[in-house]
Amino acid sequence: MTPVTGPYVGPANPVRGVAGGGLPWVLTAGRGSLKSDGHLVAQVRGLVLAGQAPVPPALQGTNPFPDFRAVVSCQSIGAGNTATITNISTGDFKADTAGDSTIHATLSLPRPCIAPIMFVTGPTGTNVWFAVTGS
Repeated sequence: MTPVTGPYVGPANPVRGVAGGGLPWVLTAGRGSLKSDGHLVAQVRGLVLAGQAPVPPALQGTNPFPDFRAVVSCQSIGAGNTATITNISTGDFKADTAGDSTIHATLSLPRPCIAPIMFVTGPTGTNVWFAVTGS
């Protein structure tokens, strides 16, 4: 996984329709797995706000959110044989101030689910990503 940084911070350059968090983040370690039946496991360690401006000094190196979610984004095929993007979210899972969280869920994936990617996002209502699979 890689954290939101550079031009992906904020809404200007969303990935699959999901905007990046409004401040840069860093990540010590992150991994995710998704099975064809929708079983998802995501584990992040040290997913915290970056230790640099524009992050306010009091928030640098911390995770200000009590929960994270995972969002799986699939390319799929819609009505009329059109290309679509479908984003499916888990519920909220506890995250600590050190940015550590483990997410276990089973999602109902579209068929087909082509080129799935997984985001770690803020809790319900946040709708921005802090880390994404790939690097």
